[in-house]
Amino acid sequence: MFRIPRLFLATLLAAGLTACGGGLSGADLAQSQAITFNPAPTLTLGGTAQVGATASSGLVVSFSSLSSTVCSVSTDGLVTALALGDCVVAADQAGDASHRSAPQVTQTLSVQVSSPLAQTLSFDPSSSASSLRVGRSARVAASASSGLAVAYRSLTPAVCSVGAGDGLVQGLAVGDCVLAADQAGDDRYAAAAAVTWPVAVVSADALTVPGQPTGVSVTLGSTAQSVLVSAGSVDDGGSPITGYTIASVPSGITVTVASLPATVACGGSCAGHAFTVRADNAQGQGAVSGAAHILGDYNVVLTVYEPQTQPNNSIFTGRFTLDSTTRSVSGLSGSLSESMTDNPMRTVGLSHQLAALSDSTGTGLLVGSFALATTDTFVVAHGNAGWKPGPASDALYAGYPSAANPASGGTGNAYALIFVNPDDPTAALSAAQLQQTAYADCTALGMMGAICMTGTTVAAYGSVGSMGGYPVSQLITRR
Repeated sequence: MFRIPRLFLATLLAAGLTACGGGLSGADLAQSQAITFNPAPTLTLGGTAQVGATASSGLVVSFSSLSSTVCSVSTDGLVTALALGDCVVAADQAGDASHRSAPQVTQTLSVQVSSPLAQTLSFDPSSSASSLRVGRSARVAASASSGLAVAYRSLTPAVCSVGAGDGLVQGLAVGDCVLAADQAGDDRYAAAAAVTWPVAVVSADALTVPGQPTGVSVTLGSTAQSVLVSAGSVDDGGSPITGYTIASVPSGITVTVASLPATVACGGSCAGHAFTVRADNAQGQGAVSGAAHILGDYNVVLTVYEPQTQPNNSIFTGRFTLDSTTRSVSGLSGSLSESMTDNPMRTVGLSHQLAALSDSTGTGLLVGSFALATTDTFVVAHGNAGWKPGPASDALYAGYPSAANPASGGTGNAYALIFVNPDDPTAALSAAQLQQTAYADCTALGMMGAICMTGTTVAAYGSVGSMGGYPVSQLITRR
C-alpha cells in the first residue's frame, strides 16, 4: 500500500488552509466583554450623583444620558438632575484590539426632591355655590397651587354632604354647611393646609331668585367669531329658571337664551372678551357669575424642510392652551424630531414654555418651548441673545468652547418657535407669519461637531438653517 510521507502531508494541509483563507484574524480572536453597573446612587432635583460601572475586560466604561430632559450625564458618569422623572443612564465600552465592543447596559435613577415643596389651596368663588336648597345639589371647586387633585369633605355632615372627588354638594337640612378641601401631597409636595367654604342650606319651600351660576366655562365656537357658554350648576331658587343672560366684559355683547350651553355671536373676533352669566326666574334676577375667560386647547405641527436629510424633516408636534381673553398662550410642549437619526426618527422632548413675543407683523405671538429649563441654547456671539433664531454661523451650542459638547455628554438645549394668532388660532398662516417660525437642536443627536441643527428663513432671520433647513408649514387644530 502506498503511504504519503508525513512531511509532505503536513505541507499540503498548510497550503490548502492558506489558499482557502482559513487563517484566523485578530477580530476572530477578540474576546467578548460585559458591563456591570454599581448600585444606583440617590439623585435629587438640581443635584448631582456619580454612577459607576465596570467592564469584564478591565477597559474604561463611558456613560451617556438616554433621557436628556430629565438629566445630563458626563462621559465619566457624573449625573446632573434637570427635572423630576426617571433618568436613564447608558454605559458603553467600545472594545480594543483584544476585546469586542460590549452590549450597552442601562441604569435608571429616579429624580426626587430633597425636601417637599409647599403648596396652598383655594376655593374658586366663580365656580363654588354659596347657597343650596334642601334636597338639591350644587357644586364647589377648589384647586391646589401644585396642580394636584383636591379632595373634599363636609365638616357639617348633618347639614350637607359632598363628593370627595367631584365637589358635588347635597343639601340635607336647613343650616350652615361648611366644606373643607384637602391635598395630601406626593413625593414632591408636602400636604397642604385645609381651607373651608361656607354654603347656606335653605328650606326647600322657600322661593328665591336663582343662585349665582357656578362652573361657567367659555370656549370658541365653530369659528373665532362665536363662543360656546356653559355653566356647571345653578340653584333655581325653588322656581323654574325662565332664562339666562350672557354678557361680555368689556360690555358690548348681551344675549338672553332659554338654556345652556348656548352659542353667542361676537360680531367679529371674540378675542379680548370675557363673559358672565345670570339666571332669572319668576322671583327676579339672580346674581351675576364671575367673568369667565375664553379658553381653548390646541394641537400644533410645525414642519421644517431639511434638504440634506431627506426624506426626514425636522417636525415639532405639540399642544398648548390659548386664553383668547388675554391673548396669551400657556403650556406649549411637545416633541421635536431629529432628522439625522434613522427611521423611526428619535425625538427630543420640549416641555418648558419660556418665550412669548409679539411678532413683527403685529398679528400674533411667537411662542417658544425648550428642552431645558433655560433659554440658553446658542453661544452668545455676533449679537445673538443666546437663543433667538439667527444666521447659521451663530449656531454653536451654548457655552462653546469651554462647555462640553453635547455629543460628548454635555447638556445641550433645543427649542421650537411657533406662531399663534390669538384672534383666529386655526387660520392659515401668511408667508410673513410662517417665516418667523424656527427651531434649533443642540442635543447630542442634533449636533454636527459644535454646530446645532437649526431651521430659519432668509426673510425673517437673514439665513436658512445650519443644514439649509427652513419652515414650510404650520398647522393648528382644536383639541
